[in-house]
Amino acid sequence: MKIAVVGHIRFAIAEPFAGGMEAHCAALCKALSDAGHDIVLFAADGSETAAPLNAICDDPYEDVLPWARWRGTEELARYQHDSFARGWEAILSGGFDVVHNNALFPDLIDWAARDSMPMLTSQHVPPFGIMRDAVMRAIGDERLQFSVTSASQLPLWLQRPASNLGVVHNGIDTAFWQPGEKGGRFLWSGRITPNKGTADALAAAHAAGAELDIAGTVEDEIYFAQHVAPLLDGRRRYIGHLDRAALQAKVAAARAVVVTPAWDEPFGLVAAEALSCDIPVIAFDRGALSEVVRDCGVIVPAGDVAALARAMQHPPRLAPGMARARAEACFSLQAMVAGYERLYRAAIAAVSHGADTECRAVA
Repeated sequence: MKIAVVGHIRFAIAEPFAGGMEAHCAALCKALSDAGHDIVLFAADGSETAAPLNAICDDPYEDVLPWARWRGTEELARYQHDSFARGWEAILSGGFDVVHNNALFPDLIDWAARDSMPMLTSQHVPPFGIMRDAVMRAIGDERLQFSVTSASQLPLWLQRPASNLGVVHNGIDTAFWQPGEKGGRFLWSGRITPNKGTADALAAAHAAGAELDIAGTVEDEIYFAQHVAPLLDGRRRYIGHLDRAALQAKVAAARAVVVTPAWDEPFGLVAAEALSCDIPVIAFDRGALSEVVRDCGVIVPAGDVAALARAMQHPPRLAPGMARARAEACFSLQAMVAGYERLYRAAIAAVSHGADTECRAVA
């Protein structure tokens, strides 16, 4: 298939990845290319993936209109609209079989319906107002397929099943996230921001007397300065925003990976990457974490720092290969692509067969 992949344009899709959405988009391009599809990525300039790039804006909007300052403004809305409209025009004239919408821009859904373009939209975050409205308008329109990243997300969108909304777990490159020689330090990795709970991990490490490395981009500098930095010392360190290879080495050497979402995490790439490296996960029970980890770690009540500390004092000891086997079976790129291909074919077939496009409202 010839597939247009549309990326989120807050950051470039390039290493070191700003977060899970960017890492997923790069993995998606690689996986689809490896599967023999003809891929073009529509994203911000500076993106570097396995797919050729059609740059729909000169700069990621975080560089020119930072989200923390410009969120909800007409200027940021116009920047996104103009960028995605430019990309959509190129998609319509590009002879694509299907669009994979990996962005958080609701108008793309309405444009695909208007132009009868087969499209799969992957929802990486829980529903927010205008995105949920766009999805509700498309329920029952088989040309427009939707995927969420975990079963825990389904009831957030709809109270009963819909034919064009399903689950496709995020995939990771299990050939890259390989086991290594384990060490004695715990690892926390992700965007350093309140909803990722970085300070909770550090507080638990102090209570447990555990050594912990913090890796990731500082998204919220005030949060870092006021809540994270005061908890750093010789045994609990911030090791920076690592590139993929350096991060893999740290994950593979971890005693366990600690995941502390303060929101309902839709999936948890960090946890899946740890399992692929045969490393157990200690996590708060938020969103999809229990669905991803299952018996390959310890899940403690959400926000319970004392329970997190106890788990760090007595980290799980898994049979060699146990966590790795779960990652290979459930979260490989091949499994993800198979799920997406099924939805691509459904969208293409609906357009080809002139399916009834009258949407059915679902509460």
